[in-house]
Amino acid sequence: MAERWFFALWPEPALRRALLGRMPGWLPPGGRSAHGEDLHLTLVFLGALTSPQLDAVGAAVQRVAAPSFELVLDQLGHFARAGAAWCAPQQVPESLLALQLALVEAQRVCGLTPEPRPYRPHLTLARRSAAPRAPFGAPLRWPVREFVLARSVPGCVPRYRVEQRWSLRPGYDLSMPPMR
Repeated sequence: MAERWFFALWPEPALRRALLGRMPGWLPPGGRSAHGEDLHLTLVFLGALTSPQLDAVGAAVQRVAAPSFELVLDQLGHFARAGAAWCAPQQVPESLLALQLALVEAQRVCGLTPEPRPYRPHLTLARRSAAPRAPFGAPLRWPVREFVLARSVPGCVPRYRVEQRWSLRPGYDLSMPPMR
């Protein structure tokens, strides 16, 4: 399997520990829990990239400007067809959607085809899993200050590697176009 690239939000260690601490109570036996270092929220899946495509993506994303924001994780769910248990925000912040759309546009500028399915932000907790068996409990607050470019590393655990990070801008106004 080739390396696959994607933009994502990567939880800081405290949030990662909180998620890992709750997963045993949430997940039914028999599924394959995500490795703690692999927990992330995908923004845009890019797929396999050639070196020139990767360079183009890196250049295009330099023009992405977005504010930092808070994400509140407060619901559990299950994609039955994929057998994936997940957690997500019930209310998706406008800032998250704007960031995701800006990254889709960067993907298009590079000649890459965006995912045709509607965007559903979530963190995959387990694969080959039944639906979560417990309520979420108290919401987990995630101060989102950056996004990353990551890749899959076939045959390795953890499975994903962060290759580059970009800071989000505190107080950035979404109504103002980025400076060129």
